[in-house]
Amino acid sequence: MTSDNRIGPPRFGTERDMLRAFLEYHRATLAMKCEGLTAEELRQQSVPPSTLSLLGLVRHMAEVERAWFRRAFEDNDAPMVWSDEIDFQAAYDASASTREEAFAAWEAEVENSRRIERETESLDRAGYQPRWGEEVSLRMVMVHVLLEYGRHNGHADFLREAVDGTVGA
Repeated sequence: MTSDNRIGPPRFGTERDMLRAFLEYHRATLAMKCEGLTAEELRQQSVPPSTLSLLGLVRHMAEVERAWFRRAFEDNDAPMVWSDEIDFQAAYDASASTREEAFAAWEAEVENSRRIERETESLDRAGYQPRWGEEVSLRMVMVHVLLEYGRHNGHADFLREAVDGTVGA
């Protein structure tokens, strides 16, 4: 990794400002963990039997963004990016994926999610999560996606260290 250019969340602010800032911080963290790596390095898998890779995480987070923002608030029937069956695990298989493909999909979904959030007047706006068959609020979606990034960025730490050869160093 080169330098850390992430913008940290504010110490004070409205609930929405805090959710937005923490989500942006975690999105930037995933991008930072992938910075400067080739597609081959991004596809490097963790310890067997796991097939987890940084590129797989980027692909997975594109699916997460789509499932929780686009499908809940715009188009309940929007197909997933890499799965015809709403299988979030399919995105982890980045063996034939390119850096450009994965990042283009992720960045497009992030931009769409940002637009949906910006255009939504209230955190209490209800959307429909087709996977659950229930309504969900924008607040719940933002918290859920934030937690997804938090969990997966923890994996990204170890994956990056493995690529850099600093695990256990």
